[in-house]
Amino acid sequence: MSKQYPPILDATCGGRMMWFDKHNPLCLYVDNRKIEETHLCDGRTFSVLPDMMADFTALPFDDNTFYQVVFDPPHLIRVNDDAYLKIKFERLPQAWKDVIHDGFWECMRVLKPYGTLIFKWSEVQISTREVINAIGKEPLFGHRSGKKMNTHWMAYMKLEEVQDDD
Repeated sequence: MSKQYPPILDATCGGRMMWFDKHNPLCLYVDNRKIEETHLCDGRTFSVLPDMMADFTALPFDDNTFYQVVFDPPHLIRVNDDAYLKIKFERLPQAWKDVIHDGFWECMRVLKPYGTLIFKWSEVQISTREVINAIGKEPLFGHRSGKKMNTHWMAYMKLEEVQDDD
């Protein structure tokens, strides 16, 4: 028998900035790093305290585990190591297309059939179109937000796989 998890997975929780309730019991918060409260040079503090540590490209869950997955991967490729944005959002490697592609499909793998994937992307350095092309799947719908309208919220659904009897 497989382990029981909450119905929602945040596969890249970071500081849980998008969550109104940062300790929502309906969600399992996962990240590949843990940062105890860090004091930044401008007086702000930041921490990454996942319920479970895991890499979003190799999630330790069975297929079809969650009803919803939230995917807000790192979106920067150029950022200084000591910059607040690096601490807050992490950095993508040069092979970012493979990482985003593999992470997206891993999130889809752990979704139940007809489950939804909410994908958040900030196109400060990489356009949303480049990301969608790297993934290889168009979203069902989405929305632009933020002061400069460069954050994109996209929704995907995992459809039941149809068996080909031929």
